[in-house]
Amino acid sequence: MRAIRSMIDTGSADFRRHAAHNRELVARFRERQEAARHNRPQRDLDRLERQGKMRPRERIEKLLDPGTPFLELSSLAANMAYDGDAPSASSITGIGVVSGREVVIRADDPTVKGGAWYPLTTKKIVRALDIAMENRLPVVHLCDSAGGFLQLQSQVFPDKYMAGRIFRNQSLLSRQGVKQLALVFGHCTAGGAYIPGLSDYSVIVRGTGAVFLGGPPLVKAATGEEVTVEELGGADMHTSVSGTCDYPAASEDQAIHMGREIVAQWDRAPKWACQRETPEPPLYDPQEIYGIVPDDIKKQFDMREIIARIVDGSRFHEYQPAYGTTLICGYANIWGFKVGILANNGVLFNDSSLKGAHFIELCNQNNTPLVFLQNITGYMIGREYERRGITKDGAKMIMAQSCSRVPKFTVMCNGSFGAGNYGMCGRAFDSRFLFTWPNHQIGVMGGDQAANTLAEVKANQLRRDGADVDAAVLERVWEDTRAAYQEQLSAYYSTSEIWDDGIIDPLDTRNALGIAISASLNAPLGDPGYGVFRF
Repeated sequence: MRAIRSMIDTGSADFRRHAAHNRELVARFRERQEAARHNRPQRDLDRLERQGKMRPRERIEKLLDPGTPFLELSSLAANMAYDGDAPSASSITGIGVVSGREVVIRADDPTVKGGAWYPLTTKKIVRALDIAMENRLPVVHLCDSAGGFLQLQSQVFPDKYMAGRIFRNQSLLSRQGVKQLALVFGHCTAGGAYIPGLSDYSVIVRGTGAVFLGGPPLVKAATGEEVTVEELGGADMHTSVSGTCDYPAASEDQAIHMGREIVAQWDRAPKWACQRETPEPPLYDPQEIYGIVPDDIKKQFDMREIIARIVDGSRFHEYQPAYGTTLICGYANIWGFKVGILANNGVLFNDSSLKGAHFIELCNQNNTPLVFLQNITGYMIGREYERRGITKDGAKMIMAQSCSRVPKFTVMCNGSFGAGNYGMCGRAFDSRFLFTWPNHQIGVMGGDQAANTLAEVKANQLRRDGADVDAAVLERVWEDTRAAYQEQLSAYYSTSEIWDDGIIDPLDTRNALGIAISASLNAPLGDPGYGVFRF
């Protein structure tokens, strides 16, 4: 494969302005991420110290193999929810290496309301276990939770994708033969008791760890029985009487050491043989991505320039370069792994939709994972394009992508609007991992378009009612609509609701994809097959 020839003038005023804009966005993202990770009320930190407990990130650091990366997921989950009271949705999830094995790590954060599960906490945990199932990754649970946040229990408990889904996913992981280990550092209360109960292995810390369906206050209220934490669900009782837990530990350090020993006994399932070459860095400096991405969501840029700063050696074999030019398709390597890349260079027309569908089929035939780089305003609309069958051709791309058997990975590099989100493997389409850049916006349409649409609807309504079209009324409709849209379009709103697997610095894209692709190879390829393509 030949290297992409970059056409970027790194000395231009536009490049410098874009670079300054995007560096500021990343700096703000880093600041918010650091606050979500580390800023806690001193009383909560003092409480952990009195109890002899580590902070959750200390536990993870000691659990991981030294010098190995940890791909944290959804670090800014719930950043725009609950008045900011649940940073990172009071939990930490990610992928790391423990005793030489790739694992999903899921840790309660007892510095946030005692590790209570908010609605978005359960969503984040369910997503982590979905990732484990999709990629056949073992799971290590670091348990220390007060249970469901009772004030919001109606959003935590009853529905399909709420807390019960956690335990359902644990059960299915066991059926798949995927191992799970629970390290019980604190309380596992109510439904949370089932996490160690459904894990294959469990270690519980004496004195602080406890597992029970109802704690002492609830037991007394419900039955009148007075019982201590240790008698009800402590380490000695569960490891010598009930058999609910396997190993007692005298300290958190010992529990983590025992956990690493347990993981070291696990067999390693062979990964499927994705084509791979010796990794090499991109030819072009990834720092230049900051100067390539515009400071206006409506401005286009050549996605080849992004590809050149992510893939090995900046080499790219472009498929059908002269056809359907608003969608770039082609083969490259990321950290040595062969991938097929689909990247937007404009609105999706009939030809680019057909090109995308065919390229996806080729990658499935060739067992090549797919990477989608989204910057999409949607599929082309209008009478001429409907007569050509844009809906039908867009449906072909969606069908090919939905039924793909190879792993898929999505990066939201800029805008993601309308049905273009669907064809380019948005959240609903089972991308193994979906990452977002800080400049990203997502919605049915852009803020200006939505405001213009509703203002036009309002004007038509006034005309039907025989009323004057008041410019001030239309202006107010436009401003209110745009303001509401702008907040909900942002990357921070998207990641707060866990519509992605986390905002990342654009410079970390290559590393995040490398870890994600490696993890995906633990799961066998699916069976080939498609539904009905409408011709």
